Amino acid sequence: MEPTEQNRRAWDEVHRRRAESMADRLGIPETVRERLPDLEGKHVLHLQCATGESTAELLERGALVTALDISAEALAVAREKAPHAVLVQADVHELPLELRRGRFDLVYTGGGVLVWLHDLDVWAAGIAAALRTGGELLLYDEHPVRMCIDPVDLRWREDYFDETPYVGAGWTHFQLPGPPAREEKVEYFWGLGKIVNALAGAGLVIRSLDELESMYPWKRTDRRVPAEFVLLADKV
Repeated sequence: MEPTEQNRRAWDEVHRRRAESMADRLGIPETVRERLPDLEGKHVLHLQCATGESTAELLERGALVTALDISAEALAVAREKAPHAVLVQADVHELPLELRRGRFDLVYTGGGVLVWLHDLDVWAAGIAAALRTGGELLLYDEHPVRMCIDPVDLRWREDYFDETPYVGAGWTHFQLPGPPAREEKVEYFWGLGKIVNALAGAGLVIRSLDELESMYPWKRTDRRVPAEFVLLADKV
């Protein structure tokens, strides 16, 4: 089975239950919200939108939002939360042609998205194709260093340079009510350099890269370890 299909099935299995169990934890973090440009009347493409909490916030800021996710179950929830968004079921590695015509002012994506990408170069090329000249990318996610370090004793537990995909069932970063998840998923690890180089290789100009303490009160870690990052880039 293709990794994308495995992950679609895994997310279909849990998305609604995840949205319910994390109802007060989803949406745009304040640290990211502060970095958003003026969105009034702007065309925004929200990649890997999941259940649409952040999509709804983008709409509230006056944006004209197209949101994409691979999971039909996730989009069913997103349709309830963001009924005025254009919702598209598609693989982020294979953006539909109508989304690759250089018409978006902002591509917004973040919050646990990079682990589902098996080809950073294809992903980055899609973002570049979607943006108009002068358009912006806002990406935020968990810092790869944090993913390698035990949050309690700060010992390295993973090899930062090991990009072997992880295959397994179950979820550890949220409480899942009901029966345990059974569908296997494939997750990938990408170092910060690989992420930046993929975006630069697609022709985007990195404007800023902030390495931050945790943006989430329930995921506090030692402040000596970067917990998240926020990257802004432009298409020139």
